[in-house]
Amino acid sequence: MRSRMRRLSSQILMAQLVILAATIGVGFVLFAHVERGHLDREYEARAASIASTVSGVPSIRSCMEHDAPGCATTIQTIAMSIGRETHASYVVVIDMHRVRHSHPDPALIGQPVTEPIVTSDGRVHLGADNGSTGRSANGKAPLYGLDGRMVGEVSVGIRESSVSSALRQELPSYATWFAIALAFGTIASFGLAAHLKRRTFGLELDEISQLLQEREGMLHGVREGVIAFDRRDRVSVVNDEAQRLLGVQVSAVGEHLNDVLPEGRLRDALAGRDTKGDDIVLTDDVILVINRMPVTVAGRPHGSIVTLRDRTEVAGLRSELDGERGLTDSLRAQQHEFANRLHAVAGLLQLGYSDEALDYVLQIQGTGAEFDNTLRTHIEAPQVVGLLLGKAAEASERGIELVIAPETWLGESPDKVQALTSILGNLIDNAFAALGTVPAPRRVVVAIVEDESEVTITVADNGPGIPAGSERMIFRDGYSTNEQAGARPRGLGLALVERLVTKLGGSTVVSGGPGARFTVRLPIASPSVPIGSGAPE
Repeated sequence: MRSRMRRLSSQILMAQLVILAATIGVGFVLFAHVERGHLDREYEARAASIASTVSGVPSIRSCMEHDAPGCATTIQTIAMSIGRETHASYVVVIDMHRVRHSHPDPALIGQPVTEPIVTSDGRVHLGADNGSTGRSANGKAPLYGLDGRMVGEVSVGIRESSVSSALRQELPSYATWFAIALAFGTIASFGLAAHLKRRTFGLELDEISQLLQEREGMLHGVREGVIAFDRRDRVSVVNDEAQRLLGVQVSAVGEHLNDVLPEGRLRDALAGRDTKGDDIVLTDDVILVINRMPVTVAGRPHGSIVTLRDRTEVAGLRSELDGERGLTDSLRAQQHEFANRLHAVAGLLQLGYSDEALDYVLQIQGTGAEFDNTLRTHIEAPQVVGLLLGKAAEASERGIELVIAPETWLGESPDKVQALTSILGNLIDNAFAALGTVPAPRRVVVAIVEDESEVTITVADNGPGIPAGSERMIFRDGYSTNEQAGARPRGLGLALVERLVTKLGGSTVVSGGPGARFTVRLPIASPSVPIGSGAPE
């Protein structure tokens, strides 16, 4: 029984019943008090009506005017008769000298009253009287003789017990209506308690409080950003990490998504428009992996919840890992190629073709030296030279010819060298990916030209080119023309290029025919913007 009373629905029901019973009880007492006052006024009016009737009896008017012999008996007889017929406790006739001429107690006849003649003003008076017969509802009327002269007054009283008896007769019917109202209120309270129990899924107050604390601790303790929306795309929950990643405040709760974030790719991803699971969105500061899932409770939609993962550090680590893998693959390729060449030289020597072996070695040396010499002649920045050497080894592994255009020239300390290498690396990787399904010969031409005002980067390939109408779509994060089943998400490389170029105040031009050609212009006098390298995708 004790545990049952601890239930939320039971507490609500008992509280409502107590309030309802107390309210109805107080209302019944107030009603009884008002009804008692109404009955008092009603009985006072009845007493005044009786007094007016007595004051109009001709015999009494004549006797009070002339005071003839035998009138005392006549007045007392008439007064007592009227009192019995009307159930009045007393009918007292008083002359102008305040002397009683009738009274239920014959011993008081002829005795004066202590009160003054209040009807001397000619009006009927109502009130309560604490007379010799007890408390009564009293009515007094002026008494006039046959000649119209005032000769006294008539005072009539109805006992208080009669008023109380009438009240007791009326109260049971009203009490029945109050009991019916209490019964309906009890049924309504029980229904409300059951409804609240269903709405709270049968959880008690302690459980609801514990769930709230656990939810707050979980939402604000996890490293992933969490933002929830109702069915109208209004923000209902946003944790600390989501506030940091999206740049919103806790005041965003209750606001519509369109009022919280500006129009763009990020807002479309959060709203679930034209997106898929684990969608990648590139903002000005971070790389986000966004996943939106609908929320259904009891078979009804209740909105959606979006998780946000910061992939910026992972992208940086993946970039380094890709670089290490590229270097490893290049070394492996060179090892295989070097072993093959050694076998070829050894075979020629074993066969006695020493001159042919010497020519073969000189030819190999000339090919590698020629590319290295071209790089060092046209590019003095060691970071860019190292990048291109790595890309050349990767190109050789893929069967792609990487060519440095003859107009290339870059100084030793170019402006924004970190952003420059990131842009160049992403453009070259994009060209390599475009040539993945193209038959030989496959070629990528790179040109870097630095002058007094700007640095121009051009990367061209002989691949399939850019699909018609998608010249700007290719710079959207998540968009890729090289989707492969089971491959990790792509479509960030060109988006990173576009963001970096825009931050540096530059421009990007895409052209085709045949293949694709990307031209990036970076002004040398651009403001300093802290930009980190992005992971080629």
